[in-house]
Amino acid sequence: MIMLLLFGVVLILVVINVPIAVALGIVAVSAMVWSHGLATLPNVALVTFNGATNFPLLAIPLFILAGAIMNASGISQRLIAFASSLFGWIRGGLAHVSIGSSLFFAEISGSAVADVAALGSILIPGMKAKGYPAPMAAATMSSASTLAIIIPPSIPMILYAVMAETSVVQMFVAGIVPGALGGLGLMGVATFLARRYNLPREEAFSIKRVSKTAREALWAFVLPIIILGGIFGGLVTATEGAALAVVAALFVGLVVYRELNFRQLKKAILEGGVQTAIVMLLVATSALLGTYLSEVQAPQALAHAVSEFTSNKWVVLALLNVLFLFLGMFLHSAAAIILVIPVVMPLVRQMGIDPIHFGLIVTINLGIGQQTPPVASVLMVACSIAKSSVWEVTKVNIWYIGILVATLLMVTYVPITGLGLVDLFYR
Repeated sequence: MIMLLLFGVVLILVVINVPIAVALGIVAVSAMVWSHGLATLPNVALVTFNGATNFPLLAIPLFILAGAIMNASGISQRLIAFASSLFGWIRGGLAHVSIGSSLFFAEISGSAVADVAALGSILIPGMKAKGYPAPMAAATMSSASTLAIIIPPSIPMILYAVMAETSVVQMFVAGIVPGALGGLGLMGVATFLARRYNLPREEAFSIKRVSKTAREALWAFVLPIIILGGIFGGLVTATEGAALAVVAALFVGLVVYRELNFRQLKKAILEGGVQTAIVMLLVATSALLGTYLSEVQAPQALAHAVSEFTSNKWVVLALLNVLFLFLGMFLHSAAAIILVIPVVMPLVRQMGIDPIHFGLIVTINLGIGQQTPPVASVLMVACSIAKSSVWEVTKVNIWYIGILVATLLMVTYVPITGLGLVDLFYR
C-alpha cells in the first residue's frame, strides 16, 4: 500500500511538470522524515552521493561523450552514405537507409534520442525531399532509433545492470540478436509502406560505390569492433571500454577525418555533460527512495503478494510487461529503470527469472515507451524535425511499433533469442 502511495505521489508531481529527479527527492525525503523524524536528514547527503558514485555508472557519461564527438566528426554522414549504397536500390530505399544507419550508429551512441537527433536531422528532410510523406519519414526514423537501446552499447542496459547488480557485458551480448531481428522486421514494414505509398528507388546497386563508401566509413566500423570486442573478450570492463571509445573518437575526429574542431568539441562536451547531469541526478535521488523502500521491506512485500497470486513465472513476466509498457508511456527509460527495478528484483529472483533475460525485456519495453505518447521522447524529436503532428506520425508508426512488440514477445517467451549468445560465451 505504501509503495503505491509513493509511486502515485511521484506520478502526480511529474504530471504537474515537476522534474522527475526533484519529484523522487521530495517523496523520498518526506517519507524518511515521516517515518524516522528529522534525525534522518544527515543521511540524505551520504545516500545520494553513494548512489551516484557506482563505478559502472561512469560508462554512461563516457559513451554519451564518445557518441557526441563521433557525430561531430562526420561519422553520421559516412554511415548514411554506406547504408545508401547498400539499400538505395530497394523501393523506398531512404527508409531502409534510415534503419540501416541506425543499426550502425547504435553501436556508437547507446542512446535513442542521440540517434534520432544525429541521423534524423539529415535523413528526415532527405526523405521529405524525395516525396516521402512526413509522417512516414518521422515514424521510420523514430522506431529505427529505438534499436539504439537494444544493440550494445546501451545506456539503459548499463543503468539496469547497476540497479539489478548483474553483468553489463552480458546485457550487451543479450541485445545483439534481438536488435538484429528487430532491424530486419522494421525493414519489412518499410518495404510494405514503400509499396503502399509507391515510393522511388534511389539508384542502381553498384559494388564500386559500396566499396568506396565502405572505405570512407572504415573507422566507423573498426571502432565499435575494437571497443565492443575488448569488452566482450574480457580485455576491458564496460567502463574502461567507454573511456577507450572517447579516446578513439578524439583520434578519428582530430587525426583521421580532421573534421573535429575546438568549437565542435566544446559543444559535444557540454551536450554530454547536460545529459549526464540529468541521468546522475535521477540516480542519486532514486537511491533515497530505494533506501526507504528497502527499510520498510516494500520489495519483499510485493514479491510475497505476487507469489501468492501466481507461481508461474511466465504469467509474472506478462504482468511485468504490462507494468513496464504502462510506465514507458509516462516515464523516461532512465527514470523507470531507476524507480522500479530495485522494487521488482526480489520478485524476479524469487520466480527464478534470469536477471539478464529480464533486463532485456525491460529494455525493449522502455524502447517501445519511447514511441508511445504522452512522453514518447524519441517520437517527439522525430516529429519536431519532420514538422508533423504526433497523431499523424503515430498512425503510421503503429506498424513499426507492432514489430517492436513482436520482438518483445519473442524475447519474453523464447528466451534463447536473447540468452543464446550469453549461454554460449559466458555460461
